[in-house]
Amino acid sequence: QVQLVESGGGLVQPGGSLRLSCLASGFTFSMFYMSWVRQVPGKGLEWVSDINTRGDSTLYANSVEGRFSISRDNAKNTLYLQMDSLKPEDTAVYYCIKARNVQVPGYDLDSRGEGTLVTVSS
Repeated sequence: QVQLVESGGGLVQPGGSLRLSCLASGFTFSMFYMSWVRQVPGKGLEWVSDINTRGDSTLYANSVEGRFSISRDNAKNTLYLQMDSLKPEDTAVYYCIKARNVQVPGYDLDSRGEGTLVTVSS
């Protein structure tokens, strides 16, 4: 079955960097658009970034534009999120999700894994 395993979170000071990874299995990773979303405990999901199947087209939320970079390695079935210039308001649990259908954008929220916690604090 579909499995997404996020990793790479942790505690970082404001201005610092982290690189999140998401290892995918149970589906043909290279055929699906992928996304990162995040959730502050007690609040709703916030979309962060999208990437197309080839990795040559990306979108970012205004709140992370210019600081975060999404990428993918289809040979390794892995999605990445490079996060630089982190701010306290970036503190959240980060999830990767797949699109619902092949070759088109979309969000299958049921596909998310356990997530990885990012805490930005001095």
